[in-house]
Amino acid sequence: MAVENSLAEKPKKLDFAVYLTQDAAKKEVNKILGGTASTRFISSIVSAVQTTPALSECTNPSILSAALLGEALKLSPSPQLGQFYLVPYDNKKKHCKEAQFQLGYKGYIQLAKRSGVYKKINVISIKEGELVRYDPLEEELEVHLIEDDLVREETPTIGYYAMFEEINGFKHSMYWSKKKMLTHADKFSQAFSKDGSIVHTKYGDKKRVSFEDYEAGKYDSKDEWLYSSFWYKDFDAMAHKTMLRQLISKWGTMSIELQTALDKDMAVIREDGKADYVDADVHTKAPENVVSEQELTEIPEEGTMQEEVQTSAEEAFFGGNI
Repeated sequence: MAVENSLAEKPKKLDFAVYLTQDAAKKEVNKILGGTASTRFISSIVSAVQTTPALSECTNPSILSAALLGEALKLSPSPQLGQFYLVPYDNKKKHCKEAQFQLGYKGYIQLAKRSGVYKKINVISIKEGELVRYDPLEEELEVHLIEDDLVREETPTIGYYAMFEEINGFKHSMYWSKKKMLTHADKFSQAFSKDGSIVHTKYGDKKRVSFEDYEAGKYDSKDEWLYSSFWYKDFDAMAHKTMLRQLISKWGTMSIELQTALDKDMAVIREDGKADYVDADVHTKAPENVVSEQELTEIPEEGTMQEEVQTSAEEAFFGGNI
């Protein structure tokens, strides 16, 4: 008599495009959108999933809920527009991959402009040789920008400047040196190391990771996954997002849409619309500068990313240089 295998084979995940044809999914989409808007939404989200292979491993409800939040905020998931992204990560508690809703810095700008409160809003990287002075008391910035765009792009960044002016005349600006931004990223991103940390890898060995090594290309290609934090992949883009988040949340007037986006940024969106700041599978900095795999229990700050997001997901996140 044949012995039945006690380890039942895990059922195959339903293709996302097929999942959207199921009654439950269609009901959720039509409840928020309906009509021709549903067709456009489904087309754009299926395209986003197809261009980011790592998303196909995420649970379908997490993809749909994150996408519907972006749609409710009237933002596009297109990597070229850089307004919001669906980012995969491992949820160790649920033993599955889920999709996070992540706001791009262009999404912050879009929501701020749409609020009708802001006359001007901008964020920019300051390059080596451009900064003349910045007076934080008077909030006066004096720079001589490099005119040649190609030369400017290749020139090292030394800092970041963000500003807004509201319709009522209220202004505020911020300047952070790159050194300050590196310290911020090192503090709040569990997967990023400014000066170098020792990590216990998934292969059981130890590796030293640092931003300096990454920038210099001093790492083995097989260790690319250790640098999957977006602070490594596009530091300036993450810095721009941080500057806007700090500036608007502390000094700006925030619309309901902006507050919603800020509250739910980098969270898994449940089917009831609430945000879950789920324990993330990341490298967590432990005492004595040793990094181990732990589960986080605090709400992640900006830039807290996951360790094993595929390169294609990273390219989708920063496609078009957000």
